[in-house]
Amino acid sequence: MYVFLLVLSIATALGFQGWRTLFNNFAVDQIGLNGLDIGAIQSFREVPGFLVVTALFFLMFIREDKFASISIMVMGVGIGITGLFPTFWGLMFTTLIMSIGFHYFETANQSLTLQSFSKKDSPLVMARLRSIMSFTNIAIGGAIYGLTFVTDFNTIYIMIGVVVVIAGGWALFQNPIHKDAIPQHKKMIFKQKYWLFYVLNLLSGARRQVFVVFAVLLLVEKYNFTIQEITILFVLNNVVSMYTNPIIARLLNKYGERKMLSFEYISLIIVFLCYALIENRWVVAGLYIIDHIYFNFSIGIKTYFQKHADPKDIAPSMAVGFTINHVVAVFLPLLGGWIWLKDWTLPFYGGAFLCVLSLIFTQFMLPTPEEIEE
Repeated sequence: MYVFLLVLSIATALGFQGWRTLFNNFAVDQIGLNGLDIGAIQSFREVPGFLVVTALFFLMFIREDKFASISIMVMGVGIGITGLFPTFWGLMFTTLIMSIGFHYFETANQSLTLQSFSKKDSPLVMARLRSIMSFTNIAIGGAIYGLTFVTDFNTIYIMIGVVVVIAGGWALFQNPIHKDAIPQHKKMIFKQKYWLFYVLNLLSGARRQVFVVFAVLLLVEKYNFTIQEITILFVLNNVVSMYTNPIIARLLNKYGERKMLSFEYISLIIVFLCYALIENRWVVAGLYIIDHIYFNFSIGIKTYFQKHADPKDIAPSMAVGFTINHVVAVFLPLLGGWIWLKDWTLPFYGGAFLCVLSLIFTQFMLPTPEEIEE
């Protein structure tokens, strides 16, 4: 299972990071889109995440590992054809296909990890996979940096898409699920005792949109970062993450999710306020790297759920949690894009407010029996 998840994690990192690295410059420089247009596309990109609970329907007919493999292939197709449709509606269409594959894989990835590894090992496995994904992001960032000097967007998109499809095709013929694995419910699970998991997922999804959509847009539109500068920034991001992810996992095991997530949200309140108040391109670039580090603390929400949930609820609850994570993502980028045109600082003040709410709800986290004994 580790090798299976490793290959598909590398593929999804290569695909999504490649797509994201090119997206803003492709949208602004090649198509001529503005903040509202990009917000609309990013909102539409999150629709499959909102509908990812429909994965439970497919899991009635195919195994979860096969579902993950097919999802990766769909993602690769969406990326590969992006450059063929250099219009607003064309980018909307290809983004949707890419997003369907990406979001379906992500929920299967989380579910398979929590099912296959122990409560102590799962944060370490998640962190290790994220570190390897960070290394992959560095590699694809370096490749894109060089390719932009010798070829066009369309060719780069096709090359990335082909590699991702091949990886998904390999995974389709693997058999990684252990024969003693606990059977999972094939229906939607929505329980009152998981309310905090749902709330933290909702707030995490909203905060993530401010980071994913508006932090990069701020760099490109306000501070005129080129595709080469954005690529370098992404590479630096992932160099830092490659080393900090294992540390975050060990700290989660040592101090518990409540303390670590509280530290994350306090730090992010400061980061978002600095985005809005400090107008310096290099300071903002530094904030983006810091923001990216704290983004990896989100594994604490999943490991907290694993420690307190019924093992049979993992697969359906990951699907439900992923859907909840994307509830506001469907409209927030569009709303934020409209607000951006009025005052670019407001989305970042909104991000700080979301972190305050997350900090408050994190205090309701229950300790595990092991933490009580300590």
